[in-house]
Amino acid sequence: MTAKDAKIGRRSVLLLALASLTAASASPSTDVLPMMNPLPAAPTAAAGTIDLKPVSHWTAVFMDSWDYQYENSLPMSRSKDSWDHYDLSYSVDSCVAMFRATDQRRYLDRALEFVENVVASAVVSSTLRSSGYKDKYRGWASSASGQGGDEVPLYESYFWRYGTALLVAMHDAPAVLADAAYRQRYERLLRFAEVDIFEKWYSRSPGENIYRERTHMAAHWALIAMNLAQVTTDDGRRTRYQQVVDNVDLHVPGVGSSLRAQMRRNPAEPTAYFWSDVWGSARRPGQDVSHGNGVMAYVVEARDRGRQWTAADLAGFSALLTRVIWPGGTTYRNFVDGTGSDNGWFSDGFVKLGRSDPAVQRRLEDHQVVNDQFAANMALNARVLRS
Repeated sequence: MTAKDAKIGRRSVLLLALASLTAASASPSTDVLPMMNPLPAAPTAAAGTIDLKPVSHWTAVFMDSWDYQYENSLPMSRSKDSWDHYDLSYSVDSCVAMFRATDQRRYLDRALEFVENVVASAVVSSTLRSSGYKDKYRGWASSASGQGGDEVPLYESYFWRYGTALLVAMHDAPAVLADAAYRQRYERLLRFAEVDIFEKWYSRSPGENIYRERTHMAAHWALIAMNLAQVTTDDGRRTRYQQVVDNVDLHVPGVGSSLRAQMRRNPAEPTAYFWSDVWGSARRPGQDVSHGNGVMAYVVEARDRGRQWTAADLAGFSALLTRVIWPGGTTYRNFVDGTGSDNGWFSDGFVKLGRSDPAVQRRLEDHQVVNDQFAANMALNARVLRS
């Protein structure tokens, strides 16, 4: 070992010791210092060096709930209450992931049916008795969760991050768009998403409705904007979509922070990320894991599309998953600083980290909280890792 190597090793040991001491002694309300980026994690395992379950395995797991999914999701897709669409989003994501993993159109057809049903249930805002907007755009009222019949941007963004992911999946499948019938359905959904989702909420005030008060809520809109930027044919709209993505990543208007600026070295594990869901805050315990799934759903796709997020970032998020919030067995933490207890629900975001590292995918194969969305994304991870 050279003198330089010894210094680097000594510095790493000191930083590790400092992080461990901080994690052990800090109170839950302590701010996490704006330290350097997480220490480099172990190199990503090379493709083919770890024996992983194939796409076919996860397809079989997914198909175990195929009939159950349809029975439960179809009524939600026909609902006029956007709260039902919030829950329906998981089924849409699972079907889109299965289509991307297998190229089988039965999954595409089901996702299309669900999203088209949602569109068909929309009505003009001015006809909604308790809407606070009453304008020309189409949408849905919500009363099921105490919203009093108003239109709710959170519920719509939660669903349409995956409604727009369906458009991307179709756009990236030339054989699908070469089919005139699919093309017509695609163009109809694209028009609705651009006008009656993004344009609607942006025109009603981007500060209130797009650049939301929590990291995960803004991440939903960043994912929608990134998806629409990939599929739109309108240069002006694309510029606005890209601006929204850049703003969420780097400089959220009016809050003095951004998704990137929220990131800190985790006090419980120096190779992992920590962040607070409150803009401008670094206070522990930070983001709750359940809503943190929404941030992961965005950053994984953003990295795959060559945006601000990198392989090193995903390594930091993967260390967060495997070393902090799921240290082993059936121990699941509630917050990203490693405190609290939770149920291990990773299906809507953290599971997607498996596509970036075979070792993470292998670890996720042992996860015991498995539903159709989890299985579908494991299938997609396996497809990506194989390619």
